[in-house]
Amino acid sequence: MMPGRLLFLTSILLPVAALAQAAPPGGDAADLAQKLSNPVASLISVPFQFNYDQGLGPGQDGHRLSMNLQPVVPVPISDDWNMISRTILPVERQVGVSARGDDEFGLGDITQSLFFSPKAPTAGGTIWGVGPAFLVPTATDDKLGAKKWGVGPTIVVLRQAHGVTYGFLANQIWSFATVGGYHERPPVSSLFLQPFVSYTTPTAWTYGVNLESSYNWHAREASVPLNLTVGKLTKAAGMPISFTGGVRYWLHGADAGPHGWGFRAVITLLFPK
Repeated sequence: MMPGRLLFLTSILLPVAALAQAAPPGGDAADLAQKLSNPVASLISVPFQFNYDQGLGPGQDGHRLSMNLQPVVPVPISDDWNMISRTILPVERQVGVSARGDDEFGLGDITQSLFFSPKAPTAGGTIWGVGPAFLVPTATDDKLGAKKWGVGPTIVVLRQAHGVTYGFLANQIWSFATVGGYHERPPVSSLFLQPFVSYTTPTAWTYGVNLESSYNWHAREASVPLNLTVGKLTKAAGMPISFTGGVRYWLHGADAGPHGWGFRAVITLLFPK
C-alpha cells in the first residue's frame, strides 16, 4: 500500500482507538452496544462507514475509497410492529477501476431497505424482519452506478443472548427500468447475503465477523469479503457514539473486483429513545 493511503487510514483509526478509551462503560452501554448489532433494533443510528479496497480494475492495480452513509430509523406502525428504514448512500473515489488511469469521484446508487419487524422476539427468542429493498440510480458518474431502478425482497433473522448476536441479512434485487440514455447497460440481478456473528462484552466492546457476499446472476460472478472488526461504544459530548475499526480479506472476487486485503473504519452516532 502506498504511504499516503496508509497515513490516511492511520489518521482514521488512531482517533478511534484513543476515543474508545475515553469514557467509562456501564451496563447500559453494553446493552446499547448489543442493540447496535441488531439491524432491526428500535434504535436510531447514523453510521459513517469508511472502506478501502485494492486489486480492482482490468489490471487489478486499481483502488477504491468509499464512505457509506447508513442511517437506520425505526418507525412504529402499531402496538406490536415497527418499520425499520435502512439506507445505504455511498460516496466513492476510485482510481484505475473502470480503466487504467481513470479517476472517478461522486455519489453511488442508493440501496433503500424497509423491514417490517415485530417489536418483541418470538417465543423462542428469534428476531426477524422482512420487506422490500430498492435500488435508486443516484450515481453522479455513470461508472459509479448501474443506471437502473431495481426492487426485490429483503430479510433479516437473528438471535441475541449472553452478549452474542448471530444471524443473517439477505436481499435480492432485480432491475425494472433504465435511466434514459443507458439502455445498453446489462440488467441487474444481484443477490446479497450477510451472515454475521458478534460478541459484546460487559464493558461495551464488540468483536464481530461477517461475510458481505454478493452474486451477479447475469455475469455469474461472486464477491466474498470476510470482515473482522472491533468496536467500542463510548460517549462524546454526552452523546453515545460507537467507533469501529477492522480489516477484511477477499476470499473470492469478481474478475475486475477487489482482491487481497481491505480496511474499514466506522463512526456511528446513536440516538436511543
